[in-house]
Amino acid sequence: MTLASFAFYSMAGLALISALLVVTLRNTVHSALFLGLSLAAVAGLYAALGADFLFAGQILVYVGGIAVLIMFVVMLLGRASDLHLRQVNNQWLAGLLVCAVSLTGLWRIIKVFSNVLAKAAPVPTTRPLGIFMMRDYALPFEIISLVLTAALLGAVFFSCAERDNPGAPQ
Repeated sequence: MTLASFAFYSMAGLALISALLVVTLRNTVHSALFLGLSLAAVAGLYAALGADFLFAGQILVYVGGIAVLIMFVVMLLGRASDLHLRQVNNQWLAGLLVCAVSLTGLWRIIKVFSNVLAKAAPVPTTRPLGIFMMRDYALPFEIISLVLTAALLGAVFFSCAERDNPGAPQ
């Protein structure tokens, strides 16, 4: 087993174990921390596969943003009694059936592609992707940014208009 294979399987195991702990732990704070660990392990999988753009996006967006946001929500809005709730519902049998069907499908896909090997070592993709986005798709990229800015300004405008006129029908 090579070092790259060891890193991949270690990260995969860490992602699976921490994801399992997210849904089985009773403490909400611990579940949120293991969610961050699971997302970081998925980023490690991307790094082991040579997908550097996905690795950076996973770290910035999910680990840096979503996991921290969930921790803030849990810590600031949660009551002490809410932090120790059981996270299992009455539909566990249906969930087990969905998991079994999904695992069967994944196992069949793995069997089909088990003998496929990569023809070359992974190469960084960030530079070609950046050149592609800023050369070929620069105009659509800028148009989307203007549309999103207009939507944000519209949301601010309408929220201020509702606050200024509290008697207006909603």
